[in-house]
Amino acid sequence: MNVKYEAEITSVGKLAPEFLENNSSVIIINEGTHPNLADMVVEHNAAELKEDIVAGDKLKIGNSDFTVVKVGDVANDTIREEGHCTIVVNADGTMPGQIIVKGAIPPRLRLGNQIKFYSK
Repeated sequence: MNVKYEAEITSVGKLAPEFLENNSSVIIINEGTHPNLADMVVEHNAAELKEDIVAGDKLKIGNSDFTVVKVGDVANDTIREEGHCTIVVNADGTMPGQIIVKGAIPPRLRLGNQIKFYSK
């Protein structure tokens, strides 16, 4: 397994679970980067993107596994800069900062869960 990015969830905004349920999306960002967004995002410790995320890679959030279907044009750049992207789960997305993933069940957003992008 080639781990490209791995971070630990440090905060789950009070609106983040609702955003996942209603919009099939999870916004991740380095903790403390934009305090004004804290209610709607999942913050994580800062981590290094070691290699670009590409279609076909895998994502694991806690015990939920996904396959990366599409990576927006700027998603790798925003992850490098602020640990930020929008993960769209089992839905379509067209925004440049989104990473579209498919999996059996939506992720559970829990403190301490790992967010891990990797290739096999």
